[in-house]
Parts: sequence; C-alpha cells; structure tokens
Amino acid sequence: MGIIRIVMLCMIIVLFPCRQKVLAQDTLKITFEQAQKTFLANNLQLLAERCNIGIADAAIVQAKLLNNPTIGASDINFWHPNASDELGISSASFGNSIVFSLELEQMIRTAGKRKKLVNLAKVSKEVAIQEFEALLLSLKTELEILLHETVYLQSYLDIIQMQQVAVGHLVDVFKHQSSNGNIAKSELIRLKSSLIALETEANEVRSSLIQQYKELKILLNIAPETEIMILPAALETKNPDEILLADLLEKAKNSRPELLLSDLNVQYNEKLLVYEMAQRTPDVGLSINYDRYGGVWKNFIGIGVSFDIPVFNRNQGNIKMAKQSIEQANYNAENQRNRIQQEIAGIFSNYKMNYRFYQKISNDDFSEDLESMFDTYSRNLLNRNISMLEYIDFMDSYRTTKQAILTAKKKLDTSFAELQFSINNVIN
Repeated sequence: MGIIRIVMLCMIIVLFPCRQKVLAQDTLKITFEQAQKTFLANNLQLLAERCNIGIADAAIVQAKLLNNPTIGASDINFWHPNASDELGISSASFGNSIVFSLELEQMIRTAGKRKKLVNLAKVSKEVAIQEFEALLLSLKTELEILLHETVYLQSYLDIIQMQQVAVGHLVDVFKHQSSNGNIAKSELIRLKSSLIALETEANEVRSSLIQQYKELKILLNIAPETEIMILPAALETKNPDEILLADLLEKAKNSRPELLLSDLNVQYNEKLLVYEMAQRTPDVGLSINYDRYGGVWKNFIGIGVSFDIPVFNRNQGNIKMAKQSIEQANYNAENQRNRIQQEIAGIFSNYKMNYRFYQKISNDDFSEDLESMFDTYSRNLLNRNISMLEYIDFMDSYRTTKQAILTAKKKLDTSFAELQFSINNVIN
C-alpha cells in the first residue's frame, strides 16, 4: 500500500494543473480603459443622441431667419372686348389690354419676437447637450457595472474550472483504485457527484457570461462573432472616512446632468413666458401695390400697412400656460435635487459598508491559508488521512469562500464607480 500511495501522489502532482485559461487565438482581450475608449468612439446610441445637438444648432439658425416676403397678383383680365373704348388703347395690341394688380408684402415681427425665439432655441440646444451628458453618464455607469460583473464571473469560473480539473483527476485515480478493489465504489460515486455539481455550476456561470458579453458587445459595438475577454483592472478605491458627504453633494450640484437639465427647464419656461407676452404685440405687415388699369389712374403705385387689432385674442391662454409651466418646472427641479441628494447619500452609505467589509476579509490570513490547503486536502484524501465527506466539505467551503471574496471585491469596485458617477466627477 505504501508504493500505491506514492504512485497516486506522483500522479496527482503531475496531473494537477496550474490555473490557466486557454483562449482562442481570435479572442479580443479588453482592458477597462480600452473598453471605455471604444465605448465613447463606437456606441451607436451615443452617436445618435449627439445628432440632437446638431439639430438644435440648426433650430437656432432657423429662428434667426426673417420672414419671407409675399408677392401676389390679382384682378387679372387678359382681354376685354371693349378695352379700346374704355381704356383708350389700340385694339390691335393684345398685351396692352391686360388688366392686373401686383402686391409685395413683408411681415415685420415686433417686440423683439425673433430675438426671443432665438433665445428659446439656444436654451433648447443647452437642453440637448445636457440630455446627451445624461445619456452618456447612464451608459458609462452601465458599462462600468457590466465590466466588474464580467470580471467577477470570469474569476469565479476560473475557480470552478480549477476544482473541476482537480476533482476530475481524483476521479481518474479513484477509478483505477476502485477497479483494483482498493477503494470502495461508493466513494468514487460520491466524487463523481461532486464533479457533476461543479460542471453544472460552471455551465450556469458560462450562461451568465454569455449574457454579459452580449450586453458589452452592444455597448462597444463589437461584431457578434468576436470572442472577448475582460482583463481585470487594478482599481484604487478611497477610504470613505476621507470623503465628506457635503463635498459630494456640492460637486453633484454643478456637474450632474439631471440637475442642470431641471434648471434649464426652468430657464426655458421663463423665456417662453417672455416670448408669449411679446405675442400680445401685433406683427406689422408692410406692402407695396401696383395696379394697372384697375383704378382712376392708368398705372397706380401705393403702399399699405396691416396689423391685427388685439381686441379678443391677447394671447391670454398661452401666457397663463407659460406661468404655470414655470411653477411646475420649479417644483420638478426641487424634486430632482432632493432625489439626487438622497441617491448620493444612499450610494455613499453602501460604499462605506462594502469598503469596510472588503478590508476586513482581504486583510485576513484566512484567505491565504485556504489557498495553501487546497493541495494539502487532495493529498490527504489520497493518503486516507481525511474522509471523502471531509474533502467534499472543504471543496464546497473553499469555493464558497472564494466566491464571497470575489463578490465583496466586485461590490466594492462597483459601489465606488457608482459613487463617482453619482456626482459625475472623479473622487481623488
């Protein structure tokens, strides 16, 4: 039996693999920084939203344009049977007998309406810019969370695969020993059951990874047939005791797109009120007329002025709506400020909890001891120093503990990223 144990130990040492992930040659390895740059350059949703800024620029150009003049012809009579007698012209000339009048009219906007309309369009452009920034912030947050979740799943899959290989080799060794009658078949079955459980969990993790990769490819605009892998980033988090909530709220006030958008909405409605009040002043139409044979004179040229008389419609309804819209926008702005402040406070509290928990478990020697005992337990099982139940229990505990550490790290990095995105600023 001593020789058998030595042979079995040699086999397990030779066959036990280093944890290594074999990648296909066409696998695209992406760092966090590369993913962020690719996202900014290629994301189709961002590119489409950016077009709204150009559209808003065009609206400003349109608002600056003057009204086109209007020209019209009327009272046209190409031929009159008694033209020679009534008009005193030669009946032999067809063109001389045509009667018509022409009018050229230009509408003049009063009370600075054009300028006020331009101001409205300029605010609309600022709104388009902040809407783009809000979308950018939302998608960047989504990307960051996806990256951290993907790294977590990749790392956890590595742990499961390492255990799969270790248990797989033990199964091979135990098969040989069971066929020789040195090991009970029940122990082999128990080991195989553990291997099946590992394979099942590995497939579940792979399925989650497939979903993560799909979402990442959409955000980065990567071809579906491209295999990708996210490389872990050495991210530095900051001690929450060195961060003041008041400072975070102050930074968010001047940089969070949603807050700027709510303020712009108030500005827009204030300028809309000014424009609607200007609408009470009637626009003036200036015209010049030419009348041929239509009046007392043979060729008559005259000028005219026209405007609405504000007796019934003084734009009362639109002015009242604009005033109500200002009040509504102020309430919405206040609600938005309160909501975002509460959101930042909640994220900050969550970050403090995650930071302290990760610091506690990452500085503990328990994790290192667990890693060093992995090989020891496999050897002890072969040497019959421990039972199969003890070995399976250790493997489950090992995997659960490693998963807990990975989860804590993911939550720490994710919550720190969310904290920075919540104020749309870098926390130094």
